[in-house]
Amino acid sequence: MTPDYDRSLASVLPGLLAEPARAVALLLVDGLGAELLSAHAADAPFLAALPDAGPLTVGFPSSTATSLASLGTGLPPGGHGLLGTSLRLSDEIVMETLRWTEHGTQGGVDLRESWVPESVQPAHTVFEQAAAAGIGVTVVSQPRFQGSGLTRAVLRGGTYVGAHAFGDLAAATLTALGTPGSQLVYGYHADLDAMGHVHGPGSLPWRLQLAQVDRLVETVATRLPADAVLAVTGDHGMVAMDRSFDADTHPDLRAGVRTLSGEPRARHAHAEPGAATDVLATWRSVLGDDAWTVSREQAIDEGWFGPLSPRFADRIGDVLAAARGTSGVIRSTAEPFLSRLVGQHGSLTSAEQLVPLLMARGVR
Repeated sequence: MTPDYDRSLASVLPGLLAEPARAVALLLVDGLGAELLSAHAADAPFLAALPDAGPLTVGFPSSTATSLASLGTGLPPGGHGLLGTSLRLSDEIVMETLRWTEHGTQGGVDLRESWVPESVQPAHTVFEQAAAAGIGVTVVSQPRFQGSGLTRAVLRGGTYVGAHAFGDLAAATLTALGTPGSQLVYGYHADLDAMGHVHGPGSLPWRLQLAQVDRLVETVATRLPADAVLAVTGDHGMVAMDRSFDADTHPDLRAGVRTLSGEPRARHAHAEPGAATDVLATWRSVLGDDAWTVSREQAIDEGWFGPLSPRFADRIGDVLAAARGTSGVIRSTAEPFLSRLVGQHGSLTSAEQLVPLLMARGVR
């Protein structure tokens, strides 16, 4: 499904700021897909009972860095330019956007000085705009993400509060909401996504983690100030991938390809000069019905990335492969850990694209 950028993650924070409430909070639960929540509603009865203003599409690719950028900037992927977990920045540099390090290097070369986050993603964030308008802005997330390249690129503009577990995530969110004056609070929780990657979405560890998320949301929602609103959403869904093509070992998938970026469910192939047509034909032949395999021009024309800033066009592969079903294009040599994960996301399927937008309001 092509993302609906009129109803996407990019509209969430601007919509919350338009709420008739003194204080608003958004809790982003990494990996909370709408279809997964619906299928496992019995494990999350509080979440399942909340009014849902969604589902929303997250955008392409349906990956964490891209989705957080859309949330933080209020722009579609084509507007903020973070177009994948690994991102081609130049002929020489592919960056891992979650860590802001050079892709495939031993130990990960930090790129925050050579590829300054505020320049790689130059648009003002919603947090910066809200702070400039006199709204108190608080970002609550893991301490290790404070000052990271991704935080600087897409979440800059607020007071950062490190949270180690559910208890201080809930406490910091409620404390910020209770601070006098207009407030915007953003909280992030990563563990549901981790359980899905390692054990598979819908597995027992995933379901038990979902139950813990349900309790977290109930804890915050039942303690909201009377003039506050809480929204809960996800950055993508997830599928269990059981069929793969290895771009590091398949000779046809390497022919004519200069660089690969993206992720297993949303792969970019950057062709050698003059080879794009042949690469497209070859990838279509090899992947067949296991992927939507298109040219850069077709993906742009069909609106995969939303309106595209010309400065970001070269970050898109000459050929894109968005996985269908439960397949993917892995890289066993360059991405050994990622290639082994059970749960994956990034593509255009409804299982990956759709997320809820659950709303709770303080009781007056």
